[in-house]
Amino acid sequence: MRLKLVRSLIGTTKRQRGTVNALGLKKIGDVREVVDNESTRGMVERVKHLLVIEGNEKR
Repeated sequence: MRLKLVRSLIGTTKRQRGTVNALGLKKIGDVREVVDNESTRGMVERVKHLLVIEGNEKR
């Protein structure tokens, strides 16, 4: 699953910033390929309003 950070982290909660950081995204425009499993899906669900998600087929 490919993730791209498209919204700023300004105004987000500390927990949301930590989740984005744990996904390997630092700045707007960063793209990261992550393993598609339940753990990462849960993290993406928390910050989906900040991301563009590609390759998000349902299993």
